[in-house]
Amino acid sequence: MTNKIRVGIVGYGNLGRGAEASIRQQPDMELVAVFSRRGSVDTLDPNVATLHIDEAKNYKDKIDVMLLCGGSATDLPEQTPSFAAMFNTVDSFDTHAKIPEYFSSVDPVAKQSGKTSVISVGWDPGLFSINRVLAEAVLPEGETYTFWGKGLSQGHSDAVRRIEGVKAGVQYTIPSEEAIEQVRNGDNPTLSTSDKHERECYIVAEDGADKAKIEETIKTMPNYFADYHTTVHFITEEELKRDHSAMPHGGFVIHSGKTGEANNQIYEFSLNLSSNPEFTSSVLVAYARAAYRLNKEGQIGAKTCYDIGPGYLHPKSAADLRRQYL
Repeated sequence: MTNKIRVGIVGYGNLGRGAEASIRQQPDMELVAVFSRRGSVDTLDPNVATLHIDEAKNYKDKIDVMLLCGGSATDLPEQTPSFAAMFNTVDSFDTHAKIPEYFSSVDPVAKQSGKTSVISVGWDPGLFSINRVLAEAVLPEGETYTFWGKGLSQGHSDAVRRIEGVKAGVQYTIPSEEAIEQVRNGDNPTLSTSDKHERECYIVAEDGADKAKIEETIKTMPNYFADYHTTVHFITEEELKRDHSAMPHGGFVIHSGKTGEANNQIYEFSLNLSSNPEFTSSVLVAYARAAYRLNKEGQIGAKTCYDIGPGYLHPKSAADLRRQYL
C-alpha cells in the first residue's frame, strides 16, 4: 500500500510505546515521528524521528493523525486543544466526570481548524461506553453495571504519581466478586460506588516526604479516590519493580434486563488484558484510522465513540466488511 496514513505520537511513556507497537501491526499506517518533552527517546524503530514536543508544529503537512498519549490529569486538557488546531487527533482522556467539559474545549478548536479530534477512546471510556449504550438501547428495562479489574489503572496511577512527595506508585482497582454474582443472577442490586470496587495503592515516597499527607491526599482526591474504600501501602523502589511492573487489567459491563412478561436477559461484555497500556493504545490506533477517514469526509470537530461506526475502525472497505463479517 503506497498511501499509508501518516501517524505521529505525542508522549512516549507506556501508552506511547504501546502505540508504536500497534502501528507496526497495521497494514495501512506508518509512524512518522514521536514528540516528547524529553526530546530524543529510544523508540522500537531506530529510524523513526524523535523530537521535542515543540517541533510538532513543523509537521503539520507531514502527519495525518496525531496520537496524544499523555495523562488525563494535566497533559491532555492543555495539549489536545493546542494540537487540534494543527492536526487530526486521538486521545484517551478518561476523567469521566469531566468529559463534557473536555469535549467543549476541543470541539470549537477542531472545527475552526477543519480537523477531526476523537476524544476519550480506549476501553473505558471507549469500548465499555459503547456496550453500556448498546445494552440499554436493546434492553430498556433493566440496570447496567460496570466493574473494573482486578488491574492496574493507568489514569489513577498517573494521578497518584503527580502528588507532591510521591517518587513512584501504582494503583489497582479490585472488583467485588459478590456484587458481580448478584448482577449475573439478575438480582439487580442497588450498589454504591464503594460496594462495587476497592482501590489499592502502592507508593514509593520521596526521602523525607510526609507519608500521612500523601495518604490523605490520595484518599480525598475527587473523581479518583474520594468515593472508594482506598488502601495505601508504602513500599520500596525494589518492591515496586519486583512486584508491580506488569500492567494487567480488564473488567465487565453487565446489563441485567427483562423482556416480555418475565424473561431475564443478561448482556455482558468483558476484557481480560495482560497489558492495559498496550491494549488502550491499540484502540487509539484503530480510531486514528477513523479520524483520518472522517476528516476526508468533512466530518470535523470533536467526536466520541458514539459518533463513529465500527466500519471506520477497520482497514477493510465497507464492501469487504459486508462480504466477510456481516
